[in-house]
Amino acid sequence: MTINYVEKKDARILLLEGIHQSAIKVLNKTGFTNIDTRKVALSEEELVKIIPEYHLLGIRSTTHLTERVFEAARNLMAVGTFCIGTNQVDIDCAMWRGIPVFNAPFSNTRSVAEVMIAEIIFLMRGIIKKNADAHRGIWSKTAESSYEIRGKTLGIVGYGNIGSQLSVLAESLGMRVQFYDILNKLPLGNAVQVPTLDQLLSTSDIVTLHVPETPLTKNMISSKQFALMKKSSLIINASRGSVVDIPALVEVLRNGQLRGAAIDVFPVEPKSSKEPFLSPLCEFDNVILTPHIAGSTLEAQENIGFEVSDKLAKYFLDGSTMGAVNFPPVNLPLEEGKHRVLHIHKNIPGVLSSINQVFSAGKMNIAGQYLQTNDSIGYVVIDLDADYDQMALEMLRQVKGTISVRSVH
Repeated sequence: MTINYVEKKDARILLLEGIHQSAIKVLNKTGFTNIDTRKVALSEEELVKIIPEYHLLGIRSTTHLTERVFEAARNLMAVGTFCIGTNQVDIDCAMWRGIPVFNAPFSNTRSVAEVMIAEIIFLMRGIIKKNADAHRGIWSKTAESSYEIRGKTLGIVGYGNIGSQLSVLAESLGMRVQFYDILNKLPLGNAVQVPTLDQLLSTSDIVTLHVPETPLTKNMISSKQFALMKKSSLIINASRGSVVDIPALVEVLRNGQLRGAAIDVFPVEPKSSKEPFLSPLCEFDNVILTPHIAGSTLEAQENIGFEVSDKLAKYFLDGSTMGAVNFPPVNLPLEEGKHRVLHIHKNIPGVLSSINQVFSAGKMNIAGQYLQTNDSIGYVVIDLDADYDQMALEMLRQVKGTISVRSVH
């Protein structure tokens, strides 16, 4: 990929899916003014047509960035996913084209944890069914099948940012907390890590899921797992739609194995509010169905707007990749009077030596240099005492293994 120096005033930015105004404020404050916004997601075909014009792109969870989109994105420098997940982006394809992908792993954890607590209480008290009855003119004034959450056991699958936050809130309400994670994690409060998913499922009154979408988590909760759960227990999924086998969930709800469920994410979701939502779970009054909004509060969206736009701006201005999910982390402040070049390459031996030979041949003094690698690529930031010329950049692009070269200033 060949990207020459671009002034802030000339940089074009596209923000999709109604990203919060806080993102625009950050970008404007940093000096970016050429920002296009859309309230909806775009299809692959629509993106392919317009993406060549843009240098920075911001999306949420509905827009999908495929290999075809990246092939068309000849000027794209970075992508920001204004949400936690990045499964809607082909991050490997982005990496091999020298495009870091940034997300917001922390900004809406509280929002998700809070809605988990609310759904646990509503389901344990039977409020969802009673609310449905009241709307039909039925006065279900009874304490039957209505329970406090105090003293109940919450099983958390995935003890990351959200799972651990939920753990603290649940324990403060008197719940016993246990969790399962494929990694050993330091428990917060009195939470206990259990060694197997089966043990967690068989000993929890409520199970919540907070895992990424991977081959290992696809349908990780299906008929076999539901059979292990306590009769009249609850399951809540606000992670990824592929994690729960929906037909299997329908079966255990129909036979009364589970008290109820709350589902915020689905295997197939409408692309916009104009499309109908169809799910076999719609028949159940003891199931909370929400349109992928567990993390969608005004506070969370504002914080996400600040966080991701700041990462995009920093990468454009100085090459910082801190917080990128597919790039080695580099964060070096710009020095007055220095000229910075960014070089992204395959992680193969000899690249740094070849880069230095280019500058040595051009009699350009390297004032500072920092290389960081991951298993696939290397990323080197070079500060020069004197300005470089286009010939030097062209020679850097000829270095074996080069993916992308960009000058910052």
